[in-house]
Amino acid sequence: MRIGLFATCLGDTLYPDAVKSTAVLLARLGHEVLFPPGQTCCGQMHVNTGYQREPVPLVRNYAEQFGDASIEAVVMPSGSCAGSVRHQHEIIAERYGDAALRSGVATVKAKTYELSELLVDVLDVTDVGAYFPHRVTYHPTCHSLRMLRVGDKPLKLLRAVDAIDLVELPEADACCGFGGTFALKNADTSSAMLRDKLAHVTGTGADVCTAGDSSCLMHIGGGLSRIKAGTRTLHLAQILASTRTAPHVLTEAAR
Repeated sequence: MRIGLFATCLGDTLYPDAVKSTAVLLARLGHEVLFPPGQTCCGQMHVNTGYQREPVPLVRNYAEQFGDASIEAVVMPSGSCAGSVRHQHEIIAERYGDAALRSGVATVKAKTYELSELLVDVLDVTDVGAYFPHRVTYHPTCHSLRMLRVGDKPLKLLRAVDAIDLVELPEADACCGFGGTFALKNADTSSAMLRDKLAHVTGTGADVCTAGDSSCLMHIGGGLSRIKAGTRTLHLAQILASTRTAPHVLTEAAR
């Protein structure tokens, strides 16, 4: 399958390894990964902050970059960005776009997936040949859980990883408190939610807390670092890309 890869803003600027791991994983599974160089932000930040007209050029660019019929699917290592493309882009196109934009959005929306959705629902695979001999707990991010409704797809993928010690995260479906600008506008509430999440993560004794969104991992990882928990954060794609012949080597976490 020819699969377009959308990097996302955080992937491009702060967490490129999650993007690279997505490409490595899909190539290992025998697929051709395409990276349109003209891709930009999906516009989620603008919409979530109330600026719905401003992201029209971004929505149009996404449709143009990934609308080529030769691209059979589009994947992104982010449930929130996938949720934006699948839900917000249509709203923006209907309110502020023209017929061409509405048509383009409909085309790309139908073939855009978060990583676990693509693997399980489209490629029909749960065992990707990964190897990760560490204790891991999984945080289901809000957009993947509530907007995309990926359910237990990430857990199915993790359970099939060779040598992994997967432990359940208490109150896993509770938000970590990030929510983009929510963490800035409601800092006290965000910090309280994060404290609860950190207590549950550290209580598992996990070496790694994983998720499908770098944004949530940034928030949780920052909190873990400040309390010197000794637990690292790692994107789901990085675990799935790790193999016996090319294992992911964990960096030392703050203690």
